[in-house]
Amino acid sequence: MQDLNFFNFIPRFPLRPSTGAVLAVLLSFGPMLALAQQPAAPPPAVEVTVVAATPQTTPATFEFTGKTESSRSVEIRARVEGYLDKIAYTEGDYVRTGQLLFQLDPQPFQAALDNAKGDLARAEAQLANARATLARVRPLAKEGAVSQKDLDDTVAAELSARAQVQSAQAQVRTAELNLSYTTLKSPMNGLTGKSEFREGSLVSPGPDSLLTTVLQLDPAWINFGIGENELLRLRSEAAAGRLTGPGVDKLEVELVLADGGVFPQKGRITFVSPTVDPQTGAVTLRAEVPNPGPTGRLLPGQFVRVRIEGASRPDTIMVPQRAVMQGPQGKFVYVVGANNQAEVKPVEVGAFYGEQWIINSGLSGGEQVIVDGAIKVRAGSSVQIAPAAPAGQ
Repeated sequence: MQDLNFFNFIPRFPLRPSTGAVLAVLLSFGPMLALAQQPAAPPPAVEVTVVAATPQTTPATFEFTGKTESSRSVEIRARVEGYLDKIAYTEGDYVRTGQLLFQLDPQPFQAALDNAKGDLARAEAQLANARATLARVRPLAKEGAVSQKDLDDTVAAELSARAQVQSAQAQVRTAELNLSYTTLKSPMNGLTGKSEFREGSLVSPGPDSLLTTVLQLDPAWINFGIGENELLRLRSEAAAGRLTGPGVDKLEVELVLADGGVFPQKGRITFVSPTVDPQTGAVTLRAEVPNPGPTGRLLPGQFVRVRIEGASRPDTIMVPQRAVMQGPQGKFVYVVGANNQAEVKPVEVGAFYGEQWIINSGLSGGEQVIVDGAIKVRAGSSVQIAPAAPAGQ
């Protein structure tokens, strides 16, 4: 059997190859060596879109969460004790000033008034008699026909009768007031609450005398708060000149409802708390907004977004949010530098304005900031600026 030694398959080359053989091998690798020595082609330029970093005066808008409240809430309470004869309104309805709400049984109070008027008539009769007696005694005293004591007693009787008349008149006024308190009317236009008593119930003055509540809807109050950190930031921006505006009472307040709709009426801030609430860490503000209509659109207790307008940011640079990148050292943008090469610009960002990001520092103005295509760019990359897309696309 033939020997299948592996070495039998290896070609036998002379130990000292000839010069011609070596040259032939080198020539066979020549094309490959030539390709390896050629320089690599530069990568193609990245197509990008840019926006000019131009300083401009920008409106400053701030949003907070608020809650609506009635600008005036009146508790309708019983001022006299009596039985509730009639509930004259529909619970939850809108009522007008002077509209009847409750009627207590007036008969006991009418009787008390009649009795007080009788006492007044009796006192007036006694006063008339005392005055007539004094008119007869005074001339007689001048002639010495009666003693000085008789004159003094007559004068005192007339004064006492006059005092009795004044007291009786006061009792009549008190009885008239008590009778008027049996008729409870709405003191203003507003929305009524539910009745705390039913017809036939005995009501009386005191802590349990509440019958219902009337809430004034126009204007509406909106309470909201600004956090301490936010307040300090706004103050520092104002001190640095990055935020300007009129006084607080001149700022315009717009409300965004829960469904995303904007309330048609705008208001003003009417109150700013002088202290920070220790429980919430916020400063409480109140805005007043017109709320017209028979029932109004805003009801007490609604949650709304409070949008404050009227301030502005002078010389502000803004760039689209997608142009700002996040790196290990913080946020940065790419700008188009010399020879159309991308350069990195670290930036400090501020608040949002729509889809724009306010740049507090890092850009001086005039730079061409890369927007679309920034994610494909690296520092030093060649870029090609594409024309901006037409509006609406």
